[in-house]
Amino acid sequence: MLILFIIFATVAVISALSVILQRNPIYSAIGLIATLCSLAGLFLTLSAQFIAAIQIVVYAGAIMVLFVFVIMLLNVRAEEARLDRQKFLKYLAAPLFLALLAEVYYVIRTVADPPVVLPATGTAPPELILGTVESIGSAMFTSYLLPFEATSVLILMAIVGAMHLARRERDPAAGGEKQ
Repeated sequence: MLILFIIFATVAVISALSVILQRNPIYSAIGLIATLCSLAGLFLTLSAQFIAAIQIVVYAGAIMVLFVFVIMLLNVRAEEARLDRQKFLKYLAAPLFLALLAEVYYVIRTVADPPVVLPATGTAPPELILGTVESIGSAMFTSYLLPFEATSVLILMAIVGAMHLARRERDPAAGGEKQ
């Protein structure tokens, strides 16, 4: 299991770097698919088969198709030809990356997992079994109901925004697109 973890983790890191470093958005989307599939493999090493299957079906399947559709719809090639006017942003990358690393370090150092005490029967009580359909559904619609609904509204707003950006106003006199 350790060897599988190392393989999946290495593929995840390399493909995540590929997502960031690629200039072509389609290649970045392919790198993101590889990252999501390797995360599904990591879930399998944690014995969370349901979450791994959902990771593949929902993220690597449906969401990535949506990303590629939006990339093609927005015609990113025309956007790449424009001059980059926000050159100062590249100087913010290193400090923000260091802040992210500091935050991750802080979270790892301060968050402690509560000890799981198994009963004498050798099986965990239902509320401690992670990765099952019941535990995910129960948590999603009780403890995490507000973030679940907020995420659905956010995705809806992103789809409407993408369609708004992709819509080209037509010139009524010429019957064609504005240039």
